[in-house]
Amino acid sequence: MIFQKKIQFLCYFFILINLTSTHGQTISRREYIAKFAPLAVKQMQIHKIPASITLAQGILESNNGNSRLAIKGNNHFGIKCHGWEGKKIYADDDKKHECFRNYKNVIESYRDHSLFLKKYDRYSFLFDYKIKDYKSWAFGLKKAGYATNNKYPELLIKIIEENELFKYDKVSTDQLMASSRDIYLHSNKIKYVIANDLETYQIIAEELNLKLWQLYKYNDSKSNNRLAAGTKVFIQPKRNKCKKRIHIAKDNETLYEISQYYGLKLKKLQKRNLLFTENKLNRGDKIRLR
Repeated sequence: MIFQKKIQFLCYFFILINLTSTHGQTISRREYIAKFAPLAVKQMQIHKIPASITLAQGILESNNGNSRLAIKGNNHFGIKCHGWEGKKIYADDDKKHECFRNYKNVIESYRDHSLFLKKYDRYSFLFDYKIKDYKSWAFGLKKAGYATNNKYPELLIKIIEENELFKYDKVSTDQLMASSRDIYLHSNKIKYVIANDLETYQIIAEELNLKLWQLYKYNDSKSNNRLAAGTKVFIQPKRNKCKKRIHIAKDNETLYEISQYYGLKLKKLQKRNLLFTENKLNRGDKIRLR
């Protein structure tokens, strides 16, 4: 049974995951780790950077996701522009009003952190270290010039050891998924997850190892805007019909909302009811479900 047997998935965010701090709400270190550990593990698998190092840097550089750069620019690693052609955000650092990279979401920040380390030759020696050797990575980052703080390696190591982040260097994404996100079974026999505040389809897709187009298709959507907390996100195709025959519309209800509620494909509803626009329905309108 799906409720008894947790199919384990990351919680990106969105857990991530999205995975950014909500305005006016502070993220604790524990919450930060729970949200972003899956991202760090995924980057480790792709780019061979210890998840413990990535997480510790994210914690330190973004103040557990609460810094202005993290909240306003989704920049969790304090990476400056360095020829960046995307959006920018400015903040005081070693100098006043320095240019930092501004990302669309936290996933981009974690991905760009990995690419940043792999792009510049001064970091190349780090990849000779074993993934579990977080201490060498910590001192190597300072040696390569990632940070100007002389205590940078010790600060990273302290964060890793106090929070046992080294355990993430030994797990796979599947193992991490196994303990985080619940998958539910809709009454129309379709699996779905519940979005966390500020998550997007992209964040959830990456968490669950799905393609973005799949979530768009399964949810009759093309928008990667942030989802409201509690939004139902189908991770399997919706059905052509359901047991119920007729739905009585509420004021301003839409076919899309009805399709998501019953787990029905929007195109089937539109064709069945000869309604092909997203105009809001009137109270009492009868909508054929099958």
